[in-house]
Amino acid sequence: MFTREGILLETGTNELEIVEFTIGNNRFGINVIKVREIISVIPTTKVPFSHPHIEGVISLRDEVIPVVNLAKVLHLPEQYEETSEKYIIAEFNMLKIAFHVGNIAQIHRISWEKIEQPNDLAKNLENLITGIIHFDEQMILLPDFEKIIFNINPNTGISKDRIQSLDARDRSTKTILIAEDSSLLRELLKETLEKVGYVNIEICHDGQEALDKLIAFSEKGNVTEHVQLVITDIEMPKMDGHHLTKRIKENDKLKKLPVIIFSSLITNDLRHKGEKVGANAQVSKPEVSELVKYVDQFIL
Repeated sequence: MFTREGILLETGTNELEIVEFTIGNNRFGINVIKVREIISVIPTTKVPFSHPHIEGVISLRDEVIPVVNLAKVLHLPEQYEETSEKYIIAEFNMLKIAFHVGNIAQIHRISWEKIEQPNDLAKNLENLITGIIHFDEQMILLPDFEKIIFNINPNTGISKDRIQSLDARDRSTKTILIAEDSSLLRELLKETLEKVGYVNIEICHDGQEALDKLIAFSEKGNVTEHVQLVITDIEMPKMDGHHLTKRIKENDKLKKLPVIIFSSLITNDLRHKGEKVGANAQVSKPEVSELVKYVDQFIL
Protein backbone atom coordinates (compact mmCIF):
# COMPACT_ATOMS: atom_id res chain seq x y z
CA MET A 1 0.00 0.00 0.00
CA PHE A 2 1.19 3.50 -0.90
CA THR A 3 0.61 6.61 1.22
CA ARG A 4 1.77 10.14 0.52
CA GLU A 5 3.22 10.84 3.99
CA GLY A 6 6.92 11.60 3.83
CA ILE A 7 7.13 12.35 0.11
CA LEU A 8 5.45 15.74 -0.20
CA LEU A 9 7.78 18.47 -1.37
CA GLU A 10 8.86 21.62 0.36
CA THR A 11 6.20 24.27 -0.20
CA GLY A 12 6.71 27.01 -2.77
CA THR A 13 9.48 25.41 -4.86
CA ASN A 14 7.33 25.36 -8.03
CA GLU A 15 7.81 21.59 -8.21
CA LEU A 16 5.35 18.76 -7.96
CA GLU A 17 5.48 15.01 -7.72
CA ILE A 18 3.46 12.91 -10.12
CA VAL A 19 2.26 9.37 -9.49
CA GLU A 20 2.48 7.67 -12.88
CA PHE A 21 -0.11 5.01 -13.64
CA THR A 22 -1.24 3.13 -16.71
CA ILE A 23 -4.49 2.21 -18.37
CA GLY A 24 -3.64 -0.33 -21.04
CA ASN A 25 -0.65 1.08 -22.94
CA ASN A 26 -1.44 4.68 -22.00
CA ARG A 27 0.55 6.60 -19.36
CA PHE A 28 -1.14 9.06 -17.03
CA GLY A 29 -0.26 11.00 -13.92
CA ILE A 30 -1.87 12.49 -10.84
CA ASN A 31 -0.37 15.08 -8.51
CA VAL A 32 0.77 13.41 -5.27
CA ILE A 33 -0.85 16.24 -3.33
CA LYS A 34 -4.25 14.85 -4.41
CA VAL A 35 -3.44 11.26 -3.40
CA ARG A 36 -4.36 9.94 0.03
CA GLU A 37 -3.26 6.37 -0.63
CA ILE A 38 -3.16 3.64 -3.26
CA ILE A 39 -4.66 0.23 -2.55
CA SER A 40 -5.27 -3.00 -4.38
CA VAL A 41 -8.70 -3.44 -5.92
CA ILE A 42 -11.37 -4.60 -3.46
CA PRO A 43 -14.99 -5.59 -4.11
CA THR A 44 -17.43 -2.75 -4.75
CA THR A 45 -21.09 -2.44 -3.92
CA LYS A 46 -23.19 -1.43 -6.89
CA VAL A 47 -25.41 1.62 -6.50
CA PRO A 48 -28.70 1.58 -8.45
CA PHE A 49 -29.24 4.40 -10.98
CA SER A 50 -25.71 5.76 -10.48
CA HIS A 51 -23.69 7.49 -13.20
CA PRO A 52 -22.30 5.00 -15.79
CA HIS A 53 -18.72 5.97 -14.86
CA ILE A 54 -19.28 4.97 -11.23
CA GLU A 55 -18.43 1.30 -10.64
CA GLY A 56 -19.91 1.32 -7.16
CA VAL A 57 -18.76 2.22 -3.67
CA ILE A 58 -16.20 0.76 -1.28
CA SER A 59 -15.89 0.96 2.50
CA LEU A 60 -12.45 2.05 3.66
CA ARG A 61 -11.88 2.62 7.38
CA ASP A 62 -15.58 3.31 7.92
CA GLU A 63 -15.77 5.78 5.01
CA VAL A 64 -17.95 5.09 1.99
CA ILE A 65 -16.02 6.10 -1.12
CA PRO A 66 -17.32 6.08 -4.74
CA VAL A 67 -15.18 4.31 -7.35
CA VAL A 68 -14.71 5.98 -10.75
CA ASN A 69 -13.80 3.82 -13.73
CA LEU A 70 -11.12 6.02 -15.32
CA ALA A 71 -10.90 3.90 -18.49
CA LYS A 72 -14.58 4.58 -19.22
CA VAL A 73 -14.17 8.28 -18.47
CA LEU A 74 -11.27 8.56 -20.94
CA HIS A 75 -12.93 6.30 -23.56
CA LEU A 76 -10.17 3.69 -23.34
CA PRO A 77 -10.38 -0.12 -23.40
CA GLU A 78 -10.53 -1.62 -19.90
CA GLN A 79 -7.24 -3.50 -20.18
CA TYR A 80 -6.19 -4.42 -16.66
CA GLU A 81 -3.93 -7.11 -15.24
CA GLU A 82 -5.81 -8.43 -12.22
CA THR A 83 -2.61 -8.74 -10.18
CA SER A 84 -1.61 -5.09 -10.66
CA GLU A 85 -4.78 -2.98 -10.99
CA LYS A 86 -5.22 -0.42 -8.24
CA TYR A 87 -7.53 2.12 -6.68
CA ILE A 88 -6.04 5.61 -6.26
CA ILE A 89 -7.80 7.16 -3.28
CA ALA A 90 -7.81 10.89 -3.99
CA GLU A 91 -9.05 13.88 -2.01
CA PHE A 92 -9.99 17.28 -3.45
CA ASN A 93 -13.00 19.62 -3.42
CA MET A 94 -13.56 18.28 0.13
CA LEU A 95 -14.39 14.86 -1.36
CA LYS A 96 -12.71 11.46 -1.35
CA ILE A 97 -12.89 9.43 -4.55
CA ALA A 98 -11.32 6.16 -5.68
CA PHE A 99 -10.04 6.06 -9.28
CA HIS A 100 -9.77 2.58 -10.81
CA VAL A 101 -6.49 2.41 -12.77
CA GLY A 102 -4.04 -0.17 -14.05
CA ASN A 103 -0.48 -0.52 -12.88
CA ILE A 104 1.25 2.07 -10.68
CA ALA A 105 4.60 2.78 -12.33
CA GLN A 106 6.65 5.29 -10.33
CA ILE A 107 6.78 8.78 -8.86
CA HIS A 108 8.35 11.63 -10.85
CA ARG A 109 9.51 14.97 -9.50
CA ILE A 110 9.12 17.76 -12.02
CA SER A 111 8.89 21.54 -12.27
CA TRP A 112 5.59 23.11 -13.27
CA GLU A 113 7.60 24.87 -15.99
CA LYS A 114 8.00 21.51 -17.75
CA ILE A 115 4.28 20.84 -18.03
CA GLU A 116 2.75 21.79 -21.35
CA GLN A 117 -0.89 22.61 -21.91
CA PRO A 118 -2.41 20.61 -24.76
CA ASN A 119 -3.16 22.69 -27.82
CA ASP A 120 -6.59 22.66 -29.42
CA LEU A 121 -5.72 19.75 -31.72
CA ALA A 122 -4.35 17.63 -28.85
CA LYS A 123 -7.33 18.17 -26.57
CA ASN A 124 -9.99 15.52 -26.49
CA LEU A 125 -13.60 16.47 -27.05
CA GLU A 126 -14.36 16.85 -23.35
CA ASN A 127 -11.10 18.71 -22.55
CA LEU A 128 -10.26 16.15 -19.87
CA ILE A 129 -6.49 16.41 -20.33
CA THR A 130 -5.03 19.43 -18.57
CA GLY A 131 -1.27 18.88 -19.06
CA ILE A 132 1.39 16.88 -20.92
CA ILE A 133 4.80 15.78 -19.63
CA HIS A 134 7.50 14.43 -21.97
CA PHE A 135 9.41 11.44 -20.57
CA ASP A 136 11.74 8.98 -22.31
CA GLU A 137 10.46 9.93 -25.77
CA GLN A 138 6.94 9.21 -24.51
CA MET A 139 4.31 11.34 -22.87
CA ILE A 140 2.48 11.27 -19.59
CA LEU A 141 -0.97 12.85 -19.74
CA LEU A 142 -2.46 14.65 -16.74
CA PRO A 143 -6.24 14.23 -16.58
CA ASP A 144 -8.38 17.02 -15.18
CA PHE A 145 -9.72 15.08 -12.19
CA GLU A 146 -11.82 17.99 -10.95
CA LYS A 147 -13.63 18.21 -14.28
CA ILE A 148 -14.09 14.44 -14.35
CA ILE A 149 -15.90 14.58 -11.02
CA PHE A 150 -17.80 17.74 -12.01
CA ASN A 151 -19.09 15.94 -15.13
CA ILE A 152 -20.33 13.09 -12.93
CA ASN A 153 -21.81 15.37 -10.28
CA PRO A 154 -22.05 19.10 -11.13
CA ASN A 155 -22.82 19.90 -7.48
CA THR A 156 -19.11 19.42 -6.70
CA GLY A 157 -18.09 22.51 -8.70
CA ILE A 158 -18.88 26.18 -9.04
CA SER A 159 -22.31 26.21 -10.61
CA LYS A 160 -24.69 28.85 -11.91
CA ASP A 161 -26.94 28.09 -8.93
CA ARG A 162 -24.18 28.98 -6.48
CA ILE A 163 -23.59 32.27 -8.29
CA GLN A 164 -27.30 33.12 -8.48
CA SER A 165 -27.61 32.67 -4.72
CA LEU A 166 -25.22 35.60 -4.13
CA ASP A 167 -26.66 39.06 -3.60
CA ALA A 168 -26.05 41.58 -6.38
CA ARG A 169 -24.36 44.83 -5.30
CA ASP A 170 -23.24 48.18 -6.59
CA ARG A 171 -20.15 48.42 -8.77
CA SER A 172 -16.78 48.59 -6.99
CA THR A 173 -13.71 50.42 -8.31
CA LYS A 174 -11.36 47.82 -6.79
CA THR A 175 -9.33 45.62 -9.16
CA ILE A 176 -8.82 41.90 -8.57
CA LEU A 177 -6.21 39.78 -10.38
CA ILE A 178 -7.14 36.12 -10.95
CA ALA A 179 -4.59 33.40 -11.75
CA GLU A 180 -6.47 30.30 -12.97
CA ASP A 181 -5.60 27.90 -15.80
CA SER A 182 -9.14 26.56 -16.33
CA SER A 183 -11.07 28.64 -18.86
CA LEU A 184 -14.36 27.45 -17.37
CA LEU A 185 -13.38 28.50 -13.86
CA ARG A 186 -11.98 31.83 -15.06
CA GLU A 187 -15.37 32.67 -16.56
CA LEU A 188 -17.29 31.47 -13.51
CA LEU A 189 -15.04 33.41 -11.12
CA LYS A 190 -15.39 36.52 -13.26
CA GLU A 191 -19.17 36.12 -13.31
CA THR A 192 -19.21 35.55 -9.53
CA LEU A 193 -17.18 38.65 -8.74
CA GLU A 194 -19.12 40.83 -11.18
CA LYS A 195 -22.36 39.68 -9.55
CA VAL A 196 -21.15 41.07 -6.19
CA GLY A 197 -19.86 44.31 -7.69
CA TYR A 198 -16.21 43.64 -8.52
CA VAL A 199 -16.20 44.33 -12.25
CA ASN A 200 -12.54 45.32 -12.68
CA ILE A 201 -10.89 41.94 -13.20
CA GLU A 202 -7.38 41.14 -14.48
CA ILE A 203 -7.25 37.58 -15.85
CA CYS A 204 -4.06 35.46 -15.98
CA HIS A 205 -3.76 31.88 -17.23
CA ASP A 206 -0.99 30.79 -14.85
CA GLY A 207 1.18 31.99 -11.97
CA GLN A 208 4.03 33.18 -14.15
CA GLU A 209 1.76 35.44 -16.19
CA ALA A 210 0.29 36.81 -12.95
CA LEU A 211 3.71 37.53 -11.42
CA ASP A 212 4.95 39.21 -14.60
CA LYS A 213 1.87 41.44 -14.67
CA LEU A 214 2.23 42.40 -10.99
CA ILE A 215 5.93 43.22 -11.40
CA ALA A 216 5.10 45.37 -14.44
CA PHE A 217 2.52 47.25 -12.37
CA SER A 218 5.01 47.73 -9.52
CA GLU A 219 7.54 49.25 -11.92
CA LYS A 220 4.99 51.93 -12.79
CA GLY A 221 4.63 52.93 -9.14
CA ASN A 222 2.70 51.54 -6.19
CA VAL A 223 1.26 48.16 -7.27
CA THR A 224 -1.87 48.72 -5.15
CA GLU A 225 -2.83 51.58 -7.43
CA HIS A 226 -3.42 48.97 -10.14
CA VAL A 227 -4.45 45.80 -8.25
CA GLN A 228 -5.93 45.49 -4.76
CA LEU A 229 -6.12 41.70 -4.35
CA VAL A 230 -4.93 38.42 -5.93
CA ILE A 231 -6.94 35.20 -6.20
CA THR A 232 -4.92 32.17 -7.30
CA ASP A 233 -5.43 28.48 -7.97
CA ILE A 234 -2.69 26.07 -6.84
CA GLU A 235 -2.24 23.67 -9.77
CA MET A 236 -1.17 25.65 -12.83
CA PRO A 237 1.49 25.16 -15.54
CA LYS A 238 4.65 27.30 -15.54
CA MET A 239 4.14 28.48 -11.94
CA ASP A 240 1.83 27.08 -9.28
CA GLY A 241 -0.17 29.14 -6.81
CA HIS A 242 2.02 28.35 -3.80
CA HIS A 243 5.13 29.58 -5.61
CA LEU A 244 3.28 32.65 -6.91
CA THR A 245 2.18 33.50 -3.36
CA LYS A 246 5.72 33.02 -2.06
CA ARG A 247 7.16 35.28 -4.77
CA ILE A 248 4.58 37.98 -4.00
CA LYS A 249 5.21 37.90 -0.26
CA GLU A 250 9.02 37.95 -0.69
CA ASN A 251 8.90 40.98 -2.99
CA ASP A 252 9.06 44.30 -1.10
CA LYS A 253 6.97 46.02 -3.78
CA LEU A 254 4.25 43.34 -3.84
CA LYS A 255 4.07 41.87 -0.34
CA LYS A 256 1.27 44.18 0.86
CA LEU A 257 -1.12 42.63 -1.68
CA PRO A 258 -3.64 40.27 -0.06
CA VAL A 259 -3.52 36.81 -1.65
CA ILE A 260 -6.41 34.34 -1.47
CA ILE A 261 -5.68 30.77 -2.57
CA PHE A 262 -8.86 29.31 -4.11
CA SER A 263 -8.27 25.65 -4.87
CA SER A 264 -9.74 22.17 -4.73
CA LEU A 265 -6.63 21.19 -2.71
CA ILE A 266 -7.48 23.12 0.45
CA THR A 267 -7.82 20.38 3.07
CA ASN A 268 -7.02 20.20 6.77
CA ASP A 269 -3.88 18.20 5.94
CA LEU A 270 -2.63 20.66 3.31
CA ARG A 271 -3.74 24.02 4.66
CA HIS A 272 -0.32 24.53 6.29
CA LYS A 273 1.27 24.78 2.84
CA GLY A 274 -0.60 27.98 2.01
CA GLU A 275 0.11 29.37 5.46
CA LYS A 276 3.82 28.72 5.03
CA VAL A 277 4.05 30.83 1.85
CA GLY A 278 2.08 33.68 3.41
CA ALA A 279 -1.42 33.37 1.92
CA ASN A 280 -3.86 35.73 3.61
CA ALA A 281 -6.73 33.25 3.20
CA GLN A 282 -7.42 29.84 1.68
CA VAL A 283 -10.80 28.74 0.36
CA SER A 284 -11.74 25.33 -0.98
CA LYS A 285 -13.51 25.18 -4.32
CA PRO A 286 -16.40 25.50 -4.88
CA GLU A 287 -17.25 27.65 -1.84
CA VAL A 288 -17.75 30.93 -3.71
CA SER A 289 -19.70 32.58 -0.90
CA GLU A 290 -16.76 32.11 1.46
CA LEU A 291 -14.44 33.46 -1.24
CA VAL A 292 -16.57 36.60 -1.57
CA LYS A 293 -16.52 37.01 2.23
CA TYR A 294 -12.71 37.14 2.20
CA VAL A 295 -12.60 39.44 -0.82
CA ASP A 296 -14.86 41.87 1.04
CA GLN A 297 -12.75 41.59 4.17
CA PHE A 298 -9.47 42.41 2.44
CA ILE A 299 -10.36 45.15 -0.01
CA LEU A 300 -13.54 46.96 1.04
